[in-house]
Amino acid sequence: MIEEGQVILFRFPQTDLKQEKMRPALVLRRLPGSYDDWLICMISSRLYQVQTIDDVISVDDEDFQVTGLKRESVVRTSRLAVVEESMLEGAIGRISPSRLQRIRRKIADWIQNGTS
Repeated sequence: MIEEGQVILFRFPQTDLKQEKMRPALVLRRLPGSYDDWLICMISSRLYQVQTIDDVISVDDEDFQVTGLKRESVVRTSRLAVVEESMLEGAIGRISPSRLQRIRRKIADWIQNGTS
């Protein structure tokens, strides 16, 4: 069963939809309605691409050990997708509730105010 705050595996497509790559993603929220759809965002180890809207998970962070990630990574909140639960390959870990709240706040601020 998928839950908000989990780090899962997903075949994330490139923006041109021509290629996809299995990568970790963060489960942000279940969408309302009768479908089993989830809002997720990509996680990457390419730290040189960090935007101010993104959130870096460092190996020294308190929740790093439970994320299931192998190295320092960035939660790419600028790379969002809505997917059906059956397309999610399963959970490898989770982030702390405070980090999930901070990420959601960054996304909301960006949408509402254009701040990143």
